[in-house]
Amino acid sequence: MTLAQLEAFVAAATGQTFTAAAVELGMSQPAVSDLIRRLEGELGAPLFSRSGRALVLTAAGEELLPYAEQTVNAARQGTEAVSALLSLGGGTATFGLLRNAEFYIRQDLAKRFRQKHPNVRIRLVGQNSAETVSDVVAGYLEAGLVTLPIEDDHLDVLPLARDEVVYVSAVPDRVQTPPDIDAICEAPLILYDAHYALTDPARKQLSSRARLRGKSVSAGIEVEYLSAALSLAADGFGDTIACRASLESEVYPLGLHAISMAEPMFDTLALIKRHGQLLSPATKEMARLAHSALIDHQTSDHGTAEILTGAHDIEAFLS
Repeated sequence: MTLAQLEAFVAAATGQTFTAAAVELGMSQPAVSDLIRRLEGELGAPLFSRSGRALVLTAAGEELLPYAEQTVNAARQGTEAVSALLSLGGGTATFGLLRNAEFYIRQDLAKRFRQKHPNVRIRLVGQNSAETVSDVVAGYLEAGLVTLPIEDDHLDVLPLARDEVVYVSAVPDRVQTPPDIDAICEAPLILYDAHYALTDPARKQLSSRARLRGKSVSAGIEVEYLSAALSLAADGFGDTIACRASLESEVYPLGLHAISMAEPMFDTLALIKRHGQLLSPATKEMARLAHSALIDHQTSDHGTAEILTGAHDIEAFLS
C-alpha cells in the first residue's frame, strides 16, 4: 500500500469518478484506475461499485476511507511543514549562548530573529560553555556560541573572536605591574562560574598555567556570575579576573582597576556544531545573526574583542 494509491482512492471517493480523480491529481484516468486496482489487489477486496456513472464505496471502501484520508492529510501537512521550515516560515531554531554573551552581542538576539522570522520558534539557552558543549554533543541543541578551550571531540569548531581576560582589583598596589601566575595563585581571589569550577574555560586556562609551576589556583570566594565577582571585588573582598568586554558594560562597578596578566590570557569565542551535522535553516540563520551582532558590537566604540572570521568563513562552516 503506497501513498499514491491512497491519494488516488481518496480522490476517487471524493470526486466519485476516476476522471475527476485524475483531474485533481494531474494524472491520466488509466493511471488512477491502475493505482486503485493494485490497492484492491493488495487488500483482497473491491473498494468501489458503480451506480450509473458514479463510483460508490463498498463496505471495504467505507472502512478504509477515514484511515486513507488521515494518512493523505498527514503526508500533506508534513510536506507543508518541511516547506515552511526550509523557507523559514516555520520550524525551531535551537542555539546555545555563552553565559557572558550580553557583553559581546548587545542586541537582543531573540528579538532580532523574531522580527525577521515571526513564524519560527526559538530556543535560546544561555549557560556556561561546558554545558553548551554537552548539549550540542547530545543533540539537545543544534549549535552554540561558546568560549574556548573546550573538549571538542565530535564537534566542528570555528573561532569567531577573542577578548583579553584581565586581572581586576580595587587595591591599586595589586595592579601596578602585570601579575604572573605565581602572584595570581597567592592572591585573595574571587572566581565566578562556581558550578563549573573544573570545566569553565577561563578557570581551566588558569589551572593549566598553575600546574606548570607546580601550584594551584584557589579562590577564597566562589560565586556563579561575573557581575557578583566584580561587585565583591569593588567592595574590597578580593581580586578577580574578567573579560575586557565586561569593563565596558553596565555591570562593571566604579573603583576597580584592571591590568593585563604577565602572560596575556584570552577568551576565544567560537561557533560549534556536531561534527558533520547539517543544521536546520532556522538554526543556520540564528548562527548568522549571532555572528552579525558580534561584529556590529565589536566594531563599535565599545567593542573590545578582535574579530577572527568573516561572513565567508561562517557560510563555509554552516554548509
